[in-house]
Amino acid sequence: MNRPLVGISTYLEASARWGVWDLPAALLPAGYVRVVRESGGLPVLLPPDAPDAAAEVVARLDAVVVAGGPDVEPARYGAGRDPRTGPPAPERDAWEAALIGAALESGTPLLGICRGMQLLNVAFGGTLTQHLDGHGGPGGATGVFGSHPVTPVPGTRYASLVPEACEVPTYHHQAVDRIGTGLVASAHAADGTVEAVELPGAPWVLGVQWHPEAGDDLRVVRGLVEAVAPSREASLAEPVA
Repeated sequence: MNRPLVGISTYLEASARWGVWDLPAALLPAGYVRVVRESGGLPVLLPPDAPDAAAEVVARLDAVVVAGGPDVEPARYGAGRDPRTGPPAPERDAWEAALIGAALESGTPLLGICRGMQLLNVAFGGTLTQHLDGHGGPGGATGVFGSHPVTPVPGTRYASLVPEACEVPTYHHQAVDRIGTGLVASAHAADGTVEAVELPGAPWVLGVQWHPEAGDDLRVVRGLVEAVAPSREASLAEPVA
């Protein structure tokens, strides 16, 4: 039986090194590929492209993951730039916003991770807090995941996947401020930070502020894979003539 095809957005870096090479590259931490595969999906990497290609790309997928990455451009939610906000990535912002729009339009299951959750919130008209402490690496270390507990909101989709409070891998300095219209908060950190948002009902839309790909708990990503519509699963299982 064919596995659901899960597209994952990627970074486009001007310089990446491997072997003897130092070249521009589209890349993604391997943890994303691992958790999609271990959750029953077939991962496909989506390098940044022209936004008008997003609908065609999403039409060929069964689910979409918008991955973590650089800070969302504050102008997208009507804010000035805080000095602590990272460098802009306008091409990636535009591409991933188009992926989100295409997934919503087509009813394709959608998961936003860290930056992906923040961009999802912005897509619904929400805003972001441009800096907060205590959600990065231990002792403020860079490039190292920290951890803290998140508590689900009863009755939400996230709570149906992870009903108990649990420790999650975390590395971010921005978060949801005003929640976008139509979205609801479905998990919080101990300090009140919104740790998950979702769109009630259909389609299946969930954003988490932490990094499931950096841990071993597959329940969120498995929920995405299992949300693929039964009709699409049936069509995937049909033999090619």
